[in-house]
Amino acid sequence: MPDYSLLHEQPECFYEEFERKSEWQRQTHYCPGCGHGIVHKLLAEAIDELGIRDRVILISPVGCSVFAYYYFDVGNVQAAHGRAPAVATAVKRAHPEAIVVSYQGDGDLAAIGAAEILHCANRGENITTLFVNNAIYGMTGGQMAPTTMIGQKSTTTPGGRDVHHDGYPMKVCELLSTLEGPAYLERVSLGGIKQIMKARKAIRKALEVQMNGVGFSLVELLSPCPTVWKLEPVNARDYVADEMEKVFPLGVTCDRTGARVRCPLPPDPPPLEAIPGILGLELDETAGGKPSEGPRIDWRIRVAGFGGQGVQLLGQWLAEAGMDAGLHVSWLPSYGPEMRSGTSNCHVRLSSEEIDSPVVTKPNVLLALNEPSLEKFLDTVEPGGVVIYNGVGASGKAPRSDVRFLERPFTAIADAAGSARTLNAVMLGALREVSRALPEEAIESAMRRLVKREQWRELNRKALAAGRTQVREEELTHA
Repeated sequence: MPDYSLLHEQPECFYEEFERKSEWQRQTHYCPGCGHGIVHKLLAEAIDELGIRDRVILISPVGCSVFAYYYFDVGNVQAAHGRAPAVATAVKRAHPEAIVVSYQGDGDLAAIGAAEILHCANRGENITTLFVNNAIYGMTGGQMAPTTMIGQKSTTTPGGRDVHHDGYPMKVCELLSTLEGPAYLERVSLGGIKQIMKARKAIRKALEVQMNGVGFSLVELLSPCPTVWKLEPVNARDYVADEMEKVFPLGVTCDRTGARVRCPLPPDPPPLEAIPGILGLELDETAGGKPSEGPRIDWRIRVAGFGGQGVQLLGQWLAEAGMDAGLHVSWLPSYGPEMRSGTSNCHVRLSSEEIDSPVVTKPNVLLALNEPSLEKFLDTVEPGGVVIYNGVGASGKAPRSDVRFLERPFTAIADAAGSARTLNAVMLGALREVSRALPEEAIESAMRRLVKREQWRELNRKALAAGRTQVREEELTHA
């Protein structure tokens, strides 16, 4: 007699226990009847069958899929809402031997991530996307998604989706099939056993397309959402087959795999020493570059002012000079939409040790180029820090007694030195005099890279000197 028994077992690429719910370590966090659990198992089985577990990197963005890393014992990277295709592109290009899978829902992929998936597919990136379409925003309470069907009710369309007000449901496979980049696109369903078996084959084929290196592949899976649809699991499954499949026809919308050649591997990266030449940087061979042998440095600097005052250039100048001095550096700009007169600030870190984060929330140096910036950031400076302010009297703003505070009319000083536009150089000169951590030759070499015209280089040199003459460390007030 043939053995008709079936063996059901957990795929090897799942973790032995799921830590998302510690009280039920063999149970996922998904709602009863949710399609995500089925898709997870189909993907896991395909990975095991193809023997690619050690090569798979799963990209899971915000949405019901966000906790995929609790289940798949593969490489896992989380992405911001909608950005999974961009992250997957970066991962694949950095690791072309990896099998990169972007796992997304409809609100994520078709709404906030529409641009990302469109351009990723158009470029023919050699990744695989699993697109779970349940026609609703599931995690955030049931708002209308781009795929919500006409007449379907949601928290934002309580009377049902209306084409005159809300437009039509987006058909992602059909949309992407108009592009030349995709190699394989198919829509499948979780509306019954037969459909699930077809979905299983489609997922495996999409992975094989990537393994063969022929380009972008996507499988759209029509999936039930019993909780948000307010249906029993069996009824939700039937709703997929009876209603969703009418709006979103099943089948292959694009298959160019037979006509595609294998994507060439990217060239090897250039050696580090060749990068300055590729970027067109003229490095000064005499400008430091070795770790400082002096005192340990940990400058956490906030530079702030109006747009047009040279805030960002000052931050970049500090970072470039720090590099030439052999320090670890970071520079993180932050500014408003206005090119001029809007808010502008940046975070700069110069350290003898490796930098854990470029964000400066508690600076020990504040360079405030205007009064609003002083008022905004003075209270954030840590005790014992340095505040250098472009102004006089601080307009009634009492300097803190626990910081070293220097105020000067630096704009007027810059004007007297040759140009008010060199305000940032004057303030850098003052900071250099406060702390001798940055060698003058490092400041000079960085300036030569950032300022291309010799006329302005000379003006900046005069401004730096003017800033230095304005301050001596013993002159800093302890008001």
